Amino acid sequence: MRGGEHKERDVKGERYFHVSHFTSPDNTIWIDLILHNMTKRAIIIDDERLARAELKKLLQDHPEIEVIAEAANANEGIEKIEHMVPDLVFLDIQMPGKTGFDLLTEIDRMPQVIFTTAYDEYALKAFEVNALDYLLKPVEPKRLADALHKLEYAEEREAVGATAQGGSIVNRGVLGENDQVFVKDGERCWFESVGNYAKVFFSTHKPLILKSLNALEERLDEKVFFRANRKHIVNLRMIERVEPYFNGGLLLEIKGGEKIEVSRRQAVKFKEMMSL
Repeated sequence: MRGGEHKERDVKGERYFHVSHFTSPDNTIWIDLILHNMTKRAIIIDDERLARAELKKLLQDHPEIEVIAEAANANEGIEKIEHMVPDLVFLDIQMPGKTGFDLLTEIDRMPQVIFTTAYDEYALKAFEVNALDYLLKPVEPKRLADALHKLEYAEEREAVGATAQGGSIVNRGVLGENDQVFVKDGERCWFESVGNYAKVFFSTHKPLILKSLNALEERLDEKVFFRANRKHIVNLRMIERVEPYFNGGLLLEIKGGEKIEVSRRQAVKFKEMMSL
């Protein structure tokens, strides 16, 4: 791979590089990936357990949204927002004690908010507090998809507004489909298939990329990365433990605690590679 100029950009506090050419220093792998969208971290705040469960189920069709926590009341929600700093909050309005509107007055950093409620009389007030959208329960899949499209559009507008003089981009909230992104220290990442996307696990980050595992496998160093099964490419240098598993397979424990199953067919290849 060739070396070339690069421009550093700051995306939500994390450093990425937009480059014109590719380089791979001796001690660092740089993996050229087309990033479709950064995963959005979301919290669901609703006093109804079944409503939270139903919304989580609907969000499974949107792998770009990662539900990192739930809360059953406003006070619990405030605490989780302050400590976990989500990108997005799905917020009920009528809850025991404080309302969803009360919650918004007590947080210092305002994430994007999508209200989810059984009452339509609060819609005007919701938009007065700059809510992204207002979904009536039971939430319809199409309305949820529309609301998430608004989230993407809002971040694109934010990116345009944050463009500084001279064309450099500062604090851009989301990277476009054609942006070239490198995972620095690629020797410490691994991959999981999510529908038509692949999720890259590195450090505490899990961005989605619009590439199949088969396409990634062709580009990755087979001395470092191993196709464990249909859904996972693991990093051999991140394996901490190997255990026998069902039907002649293996179970790999990755640094960080994740466990990945190796299929029976791939287990034979893995044992040969690792001289087990």
